[in-house]
Amino acid sequence: MNDITEIFINVLQQAGSVDIAEAEFKKMIGADDELHKEYREWCHEVGNNERNGFIDFCEEYLSNRDEIWDNLNDYDEL
Repeated sequence: MNDITEIFINVLQQAGSVDIAEAEFKKMIGADDELHKEYREWCHEVGNNERNGFIDFCEEYLSNRDEIWDNLNDYDEL
């Protein structure tokens, strides 16, 4: 079983935006029953629903990434 979050990140990076990534991911899970099953299990494990799980992950991932850059910039200013 692939780490589903790696797939999320890959789709997000390739798409360039959350909206496009969401549409692409929905196509992927529509075409791949095993991936859809993994996604459903992941949503259950993290306490999210299938409708918002991917978007919530992407928003948190991008927020964390921005925080890392902000922290690095703060360090440079010292």
